[in-house]
Amino acid sequence: MADSVAVAAVTFDRPDDVRTLLKALAAQTVPLQTVALVDSGSRDVADIAAEAGGLVSYVRSKTNLGGAGGFSLAILTALASGAEWIWIMDDDAHPEDPEVLGVLLAAARERNLDVVLPLVVAPGSPDTLSFHFRIDGRLTHDRAEVERQGFLPGVGHFFNGALIRREVFFKVGLPDLRLFIRGDETDFMLRLRRAGVPFGTVTTAALSHPAAWAEVQEVFGERWHVLVPETAFKQFYYYRNRGELTRRYRRVRSLVADVVGYPVYFARRRDLRGFAAWLKAYGAGLRGRKFGAPSELGF
Repeated sequence: MADSVAVAAVTFDRPDDVRTLLKALAAQTVPLQTVALVDSGSRDVADIAAEAGGLVSYVRSKTNLGGAGGFSLAILTALASGAEWIWIMDDDAHPEDPEVLGVLLAAARERNLDVVLPLVVAPGSPDTLSFHFRIDGRLTHDRAEVERQGFLPGVGHFFNGALIRREVFFKVGLPDLRLFIRGDETDFMLRLRRAGVPFGTVTTAALSHPAAWAEVQEVFGERWHVLVPETAFKQFYYYRNRGELTRRYRRVRSLVADVVGYPVYFARRRDLRGFAAWLKAYGAGLRGRKFGAPSELGF
């Protein structure tokens, strides 16, 4: 019996990217059962969804649910289709070639896994990874170097192209709406580890997605870095959620890395305002505070 797969995708004001994504999904050699597309943008993409014929189950949300809420709604919609597997996609991502889904499914069967992920490569630079891996203690964005490692157990960049068996969501739950953005993917990965659900990255499959190189800031060479998102909005959620997840999962190593790394980073830049913003948001997360809708948080 063939594996049944439904896509759970979210979009927010990226009509051209949505069209590219839907075209790439339709080209997969493994047929899809449905594409559950949740649209929280200021202008809907219903017409683009309609161009895909009956493939897309279009859900219009007039509330910005964030990545976490959008993915949760998309996953539930995809689960309702009865599909065995849920393939998660962001609107600015797309499979590199028509074989990606087939390669992921084959790897899941071969290794008896319920969760597999592809590599994520930079648009226009397919030899370079959008998100780093740590190999032998140092960071690398070199696709060839990572491919040589073969299958990478226990690591992956959620939710970019994650293929997840439906039963997993009943074990670990959906993305946490409270986190909104920038942290829900890490929380989900930590829940997988806590529940003992094995997963990993299939280095022979790839997804194209914009890179985040500019966010990675070295503190003590390649072995110690911090992430600094590009806007105050993303910075708040990333810092707060990192503090929250450190508290929630008692992540001592992350605590040490952050309380040393960020002060050093901001001190070197003489950025007192940036340090104060980090301290306020991160401290709130460590105390489990400053949760609410964006409008309640000043955004």
